[in-house]
Amino acid sequence: MMRASDLQSRIEAFLAGSPVAVVGASTDRSKYGNKVLRCYMQNGRAVYPVNPTMMDVEGLRAYPNLKLVPEKVHAISIITPPPVTERIIEEAGELGIKHVWMQPGAESAKAVRRAEELGMSVIAGGACLLVVLGYREH
Repeated sequence: MMRASDLQSRIEAFLAGSPVAVVGASTDRSKYGNKVLRCYMQNGRAVYPVNPTMMDVEGLRAYPNLKLVPEKVHAISIITPPPVTERIIEEAGELGIKHVWMQPGAESAKAVRRAEELGMSVIAGGACLLVVLGYREH
């Protein structure tokens, strides 16, 4: 179990850079993949939606994978089923992404272990971006 101070420092490092990609972004406003994207937007953060089945999400162009995002991404929020999360970690590792936030339900022990092996700072196991940044439902 991570100490609260370690978690806080990982969250601060995650939020210190820009842009962020939301992997698993959704056009369904009831889903976390949409709420997390809107939370970044509400906070004036540069964000890229990543979803292979969507052209745009919340008025932003969506990208089918991290490799096609047009600029280097500082961090990624992952809202995908654990087997997909495991693939995303490999792709993020190839791109040199160092900050990963696995939203509750997206993480797996394998994904967390692999991300740490690749030298990533991982936030997983319950911390939710919507709480940290103060998401507002509109």
